[in-house]
Amino acid sequence: MKIAVASSDSLKVTGHAGQARRWLVFEAEPGQPPVEIERIELPKELVFHHWSGEGAHPLDGIQAVIAQSAGEGFLNRLRQRGVDAVMTAETDPVKAVADYLAQSLSPPRPRPIGKLLCKAKDYFSPHR
Repeated sequence: MKIAVASSDSLKVTGHAGQARRWLVFEAEPGQPPVEIERIELPKELVFHHWSGEGAHPLDGIQAVIAQSAGEGFLNRLRQRGVDAVMTAETDPVKAVADYLAQSLSPPRPRPIGKLLCKAKDYFSPHR
C-alpha cells in the first residue's frame, strides 16, 4: 500500500495538507516497517488547494494520506478519489505510517483557530 505523508522539511509530519507541496511516499504493509520510496514536490498548480482535479496528479495511486491538519474541502476531494485522508498529532513520518497501519494513529491536536482558517480557505477555494 502506498501512503503519502505531508512533510515540508522531509523530517516531520506537517499540517494543512491542502497547501502542502512536499510529500514523502511510503510503501507499507501491516507488520512490516514502512519504506520511503519517493519524495514529491508539487508545483503550485498541483497543490490540492489550487488543483482543479482534472487529469493526472503526481500523488495518483496513493491509498492514504497523513498530515497534521486539513480542511474539509481537501478531505472531501480525497474521499472522492478513493483516498483515505487522516490527521494526526504524530510528528515522525515513519511512526505515523506504521501507526496508521496498526490502526493506532494518535488523533490530531485540537486546533480551533487553525480549523477556522482551514474552513475560510476552503470557502474561498474554487475547488470546494
